[in-house]
Amino acid sequence: MTQTANYLAIDLGASGGRVMLGRWDGARFELEEMHRFLNGPVEIMGRLHWNHLQLWTDIKTGIANYTARYEAPLHGIAVDTWGVDFGLLDSSGALLGNPYHYRDSNTKDMDVAFEIVPRAEIYGTTGIQFMQFNTLFQLLKRRLASDPQLLASDTLLMTPDLFHYWLTGEKRVEYCIASTSQMLDARTRTWDIDLIKALGIRTDILPAIVNPGTVVGDLLPGVMAEVGLSQTVPVVATGSHDTANAVAAVPDLDENSLYISSGTWSLMGVEVPEPIINEQSLALDFTNEGGVEGTIRLLKNVAGLWLLQESRRQWQREGQEYGWDELVALAEQAAPLRSIINPDEPEFASPGDTPAMIRGYCQRTGQPVPESVGAISRCILESLALRYRWVLQALETLVDHPLGTIRIVGGGTQNRLLNQFTADACNRKVVTGPIEATALGNLMMQAIATGQLADVAAGRQAVAASFERSIYEPKSNDAWDRAYGRFISDLV
Repeated sequence: MTQTANYLAIDLGASGGRVMLGRWDGARFELEEMHRFLNGPVEIMGRLHWNHLQLWTDIKTGIANYTARYEAPLHGIAVDTWGVDFGLLDSSGALLGNPYHYRDSNTKDMDVAFEIVPRAEIYGTTGIQFMQFNTLFQLLKRRLASDPQLLASDTLLMTPDLFHYWLTGEKRVEYCIASTSQMLDARTRTWDIDLIKALGIRTDILPAIVNPGTVVGDLLPGVMAEVGLSQTVPVVATGSHDTANAVAAVPDLDENSLYISSGTWSLMGVEVPEPIINEQSLALDFTNEGGVEGTIRLLKNVAGLWLLQESRRQWQREGQEYGWDELVALAEQAAPLRSIINPDEPEFASPGDTPAMIRGYCQRTGQPVPESVGAISRCILESLALRYRWVLQALETLVDHPLGTIRIVGGGTQNRLLNQFTADACNRKVVTGPIEATALGNLMMQAIATGQLADVAAGRQAVAASFERSIYEPKSNDAWDRAYGRFISDLV
């Protein structure tokens, strides 16, 4: 066994990406950033796309930065990304057009699918939360529009699988990312061919599914030459969905605790051995996404810090530049629990003037209208914490036992005010960290795939030993109970 193994985790989020070097010495992980870059939607003639060619350039830059700094060989490379989106390839393997962004306006109507296959029937096999941009609905809309790219396509690859293809020339789809499509049978963990055919979507474009921790192939010689690598490097399909990797790296996650992968989205849930699909989970609209080592991530997608990110972008457009710490400080100074929104209202899902949307929402619901930057920021953070409480209670109903600890990982752990609000609103101890959980889960799964780590349990112990965590104890406050009553009765 190698004394020190070096891996590159390429972690692409909805607002930014990074290439992280992970050194594994047999006991601990050490992280070093090789390259960090922006990501986001690109509007072209009224449609939102991803800039995959720029992302590909940034991926290669990150790998090249490693080879420029270090002579030690790489033991693996892996890509993880957000869910649901995909690229279409023609018969020669060329990408057909710029992949659409999940927030594109053309992904908003699920009702046409339910006219063909009832909602309960779709959920009964897939177990996936209904979201207007799920791959299933994107493909149906394009099929109904006789989309020329879809008609000309030979292969569909989910976003991380597309980059793995460009790295290796191998066309595979990893199970965790495939599960976000709402096109898998949650129990058999294979493509739900009957559902896909019933909606008139082609099944011949769907590649074979591989399990997380599978070596997809070796880095192509042309890529190796471009980034300055002289030795072959395996490319690994980890839990290629960013949330799957983040959950894999949650220290001390057990049946009595739940996780929040906190970033642009807040993915809040529990790890279970088998999908929970019943009338109650359908009514609550919970999702059963694939996890590593045969687990299921029973969770709810919550809007997360998207609302604060979009508000900050709007203030920038208006000439006001605020850092994240400054927004937290202004929120702390604002009056508590004055105005509450439901972060998951559809009107907040699209880019735009989010502060104006929040003011309009509060006006319509008869609440004080938040005008200042601090008031709007506090409204967002408090509302997220209240939404977390709703999800916590729903999860306890579904798993039929109490969940005593909330474990938060990801970039959102740096928002100490939201962490404390979460502890207070939910009346639960909150443990935060690590920040780079997604990259760590990616690195863990590479180490397992290449024989450097025994399993996920050993990986979680290594993460716990490698990085400090913070604890937030709940503060008894009847005001949160009253606010939650308002949240439930008036807003949800």
